[in-house]
Amino acid sequence: MSFFRTSDKLSLHYTDEGRGLPVLCLPGLTRTTRDFDYATPHLSGVRLIKMDYRGRGQSDWDTNWKNYSLPVECRDVIELLDHMELEKVAILGTSRGGLNAMGLAMSAKDRLLGVALNDIGPVIEPEGLEFISTYLGRAPSAKTMVDAARAMESTYTGFRDVPFARWMEEAEKHFEKSRTGLEITYDPRLRTAIESLGAQAAPDLWPYFDALSGLPLACIRGENSDLLSRETLEEMQRRRPDMIAVTVHGRGHIPFLDEPEAVAALQTWINAVKRGHAHEY
Repeated sequence: MSFFRTSDKLSLHYTDEGRGLPVLCLPGLTRTTRDFDYATPHLSGVRLIKMDYRGRGQSDWDTNWKNYSLPVECRDVIELLDHMELEKVAILGTSRGGLNAMGLAMSAKDRLLGVALNDIGPVIEPEGLEFISTYLGRAPSAKTMVDAARAMESTYTGFRDVPFARWMEEAEKHFEKSRTGLEITYDPRLRTAIESLGAQAAPDLWPYFDALSGLPLACIRGENSDLLSRETLEEMQRRRPDMIAVTVHGRGHIPFLDEPEAVAALQTWINAVKRGHAHEY
């Protein structure tokens, strides 16, 4: 377990294990380093680095909720790389993590070796955002992990053939026990930060996707994703015919990343990054 201090004096948590190609895992909006527990056993031969954004997991909460933003999170990533004395990394970004990866491709491309996107692209479907708004920043009504797992099983309708044991693992990753029930593992003011964006026009993210040109690229989409549409993935493939693209059957937003299709795509992507940058890490 490691921590580093940002330029604005927050302590942020990260993990660092393995040797070889440095792969930085950036989690989803409300998620933590545990987002990648399922993928970790399948990512051999790499130096796997995972980071909790400010306000999430074991990282400090920010006194200013306006800093829960993509530009500040990208700055934190660069400061982590500087702290670790890493010139370049490949990024595996889940949902918001993928948005941060695209932002870094626009602002600091020289620090990237490649990018893999987990169920995210340059067009974010309103249906997915509406679903996120139903729980963002709110403690679950469930009082036990079992009840939380049952609620997730019934709510995440895009997922098929997921054993209840997996939903229990998910509940234990994303909630903490308290005297009154369960609590979320992040600053609830993240909701305020996201709601503040509602008054702004949605930015065109295609230039951010196009900034990934020349980098080994992969995209994993859940078959029933309500955030990344099939049409958006097709346009991404049209713009980047070399992109490794797979659809994980029976999954919504987001695939767990231990599904056979996801594992194969990530391994192919890692090999492509290694071939292209064998002397850069």
